[in-house]
Amino acid sequence: MTELTHLTIEDALKGLKNKDFSAKELAEAHIEAMEGARDLNAFIVETPEIALKQAEESDKRYASGDEGLLDGIPFANKDLFCTEGTQTTAASKILEGFVPQYTSTVGQNLADAGAVMLGKANLDQFAMGSSNTTSAFGNVINPWKTSDGKDLVPGGSSGGSAAAVAARISMGATATDTGGSIRQPASFCGISGIKPTYGRCSRWGVVAFSSSLDHPGPLARTVKDNALMLQAMAGYDPKDSTSANKPVPDYAAAMTGDMKGMKIGIPKEYRLDGMPEEIQKLWDQGAEWLKEAGAEIVDISLPHTKYALPAYYIIAPAEASSNLARYDGVKYGHRSKDAETLAEMYAKTRAEGFGDEVQRRIMIGAYVLSAGYYDAYYIKAQKIRRLILNDFEKAYETVDAILTPTAPSAAFPIGENEDDPIKMYLNDVFTVTANLAGVPGMSVPAGLDANGLPLGLQILGKAWDEETVFKVGGVIEEAAQFNAMPQKVMSKAA
Repeated sequence: MTELTHLTIEDALKGLKNKDFSAKELAEAHIEAMEGARDLNAFIVETPEIALKQAEESDKRYASGDEGLLDGIPFANKDLFCTEGTQTTAASKILEGFVPQYTSTVGQNLADAGAVMLGKANLDQFAMGSSNTTSAFGNVINPWKTSDGKDLVPGGSSGGSAAAVAARISMGATATDTGGSIRQPASFCGISGIKPTYGRCSRWGVVAFSSSLDHPGPLARTVKDNALMLQAMAGYDPKDSTSANKPVPDYAAAMTGDMKGMKIGIPKEYRLDGMPEEIQKLWDQGAEWLKEAGAEIVDISLPHTKYALPAYYIIAPAEASSNLARYDGVKYGHRSKDAETLAEMYAKTRAEGFGDEVQRRIMIGAYVLSAGYYDAYYIKAQKIRRLILNDFEKAYETVDAILTPTAPSAAFPIGENEDDPIKMYLNDVFTVTANLAGVPGMSVPAGLDANGLPLGLQILGKAWDEETVFKVGGVIEEAAQFNAMPQKVMSKAA
């Protein structure tokens, strides 16, 4: 059974097609692994009954030769994606007990492709965080550990999704990326993940954090597995006004490995003061791998990069304060029992239901949108956002893709940095620009730091050109030959 959980999605699909094992056996293996890894707290809700029922239906489709793109593949569904009949909380007490009457478009696309849902993955509350320590349902623990056995953060906000995939208790996972929440957990957990172009995957049925920055996307162990998942997840959705009416390419077919004639940009602004030398070395190594594969390495400039984090932490909280106004205890979710007036009920419900980080961002957002500050902060941040997009568009006139580190460090111990929100926000320094510009970005595991913890490299592409991102990602993956596994998995195998 353990062997089945170590298969990639690509290999599992071949095995299912060849009748080497059934979808039910594959689901049972992952359910057993999931139950054996509950100490990671990767799931808020486990759904084994749903998984087994979906697996049995998948076996019927294989028997009739009518299988879908991901038929029989077990996945973790980030608890930000609404699921009909299954609790969806956004990892917040304010939504505990909320059972949607509908399924998100991305979730439905995966169901239509035959994927099997193992459960709802834990996350930072309302996707606000870079460590997965803000969940109302407890920390997610990275399956990797320090050499002296300390527990590490899995990254955020999609930490439950990333930990589940890394620990071999799920083959893939849905995730969202508002400022790096797919790519940074992928880097911390030693797996791959892609944030597609804004509008490529529907946001309908995904609990909103920051509507103009939220990007649904996949996490999986290999670049090709991500390509298969994204192909199933993506597509036009008339229910989402920002969804793009564009055909979905065959992303896996784009992974030819041929880099001849391609130009890869290295932005000088990403060479930060104080950046660990091992991250700089890995970045240089990544550029060398691409050069050996036939690409030309080009130094470029993205001059407004230094303004990205301040702009992001104005725009995202502003949109969050607006989106989260609906959670007031009236229609659904938590309602305070101690209130005597309507105003008291609003205030106490939100105080009891929202965690500290969510309250912090709501207050920042309300401040920057308030009279007298709207022009000084919010409008100025939107203008900076346009300049950042202009930087990317100018760069892509001369290069096909951009290579950077994914995160400024490897995963850090749980509890570290928590007393300093600014330091925690700096985890997103390499990733937020892609969200502000809406361009696709992918993290690929490329090496280990001095403590044996995974580090990722990030590929940024042109809008709607995920195919090039997958091509470059595949070359880095092939060159890196990253096959290290977290201690959680190795101890189980032993």
